[in-house]
Amino acid sequence: MAAGKSTLAQALARRLGWRAEDVDLLIEARERRTVADIFARDGEPYFRAVERQVILSLIPVRHAVIATGGGTFVDPENRAAINADGTSVWLDVPLDALLTRIPADGRRPLASDRVQMAMLYEARRLAYQQAHVHLDASLARTEELVEQLLEILTAD
Repeated sequence: MAAGKSTLAQALARRLGWRAEDVDLLIEARERRTVADIFARDGEPYFRAVERQVILSLIPVRHAVIATGGGTFVDPENRAAINADGTSVWLDVPLDALLTRIPADGRRPLASDRVQMAMLYEARRLAYQQAHVHLDASLARTEELVEQLLEILTAD
């Protein structure tokens, strides 16, 4: 959450000449309401079920950079599908830096309680460690991260 996934996905897609997709935006379009509203009205389990459907619908898409939600990769089914079909990237940003980036406007329902956010952060790190690529995104600019990713992706 607030690590820069959407921004990096758009920048990388531009450089590759691919399309960029944002899972949260696709969910909002499908549901015709915001992520915060989905969480408030139907709860996280409903959101995660819709998220899983969106992830699985993106698997056959080629030449695309997909920005997932912060919790997408925590789900074992999502993680397995993503890792089996593409290259997963963990944008590692320290919690203190993330907390300064998250607006207090309610758009991030899981970040409304700072203690809960710290526990969520630690729990998610365990899943993120299973990503193919680990980038320190704490100080790097988007352009630098794109260059790092391009080097990694073209090294094979």
